[in-house]
Amino acid sequence: MAKSLSQDLRSRLISAVAGGMSRRAAAERFGVSAASAVRWVRAWRETGVGSAKRQGGDRRSERIETYRSVILDAINARADITLDEIAEMLRRDRGASFASSTVWRFLDRHAMTLKKNSARSRAGQARRCRAAQGLVGGSA
Repeated sequence: MAKSLSQDLRSRLISAVAGGMSRRAAAERFGVSAASAVRWVRAWRETGVGSAKRQGGDRRSERIETYRSVILDAINARADITLDEIAEMLRRDRGASFASSTVWRFLDRHAMTLKKNSARSRAGQARRCRAAQGLVGGSA
């Protein structure tokens, strides 16, 4: 994602427009697009703030957050429920369609991920855990 233009440039453009210059002329003078100049001046007139808005981040998580209690209840009822099963349950019971990756991000935000370390440790290592056999020190 592109970095936002400097606050200094924004304030100079807004000052030029407030001083009587047209938005398009100010955009050409400061080397920005006319659409940006129009947006900056509109935001400044509506809110009184000429600074850039925050960029990036998750803008759609509130959609799944509305089903927080439903998801947590399903997990409490059955601890080994899969992401796909949660997504299917939401689609079937609530009519809300979410990808399993969206469900995973929801659970990760709420620190509810499951690491299966106990299952991994049972397997053990095939060769590397044993000491080397048959090595004899001596002259070559």
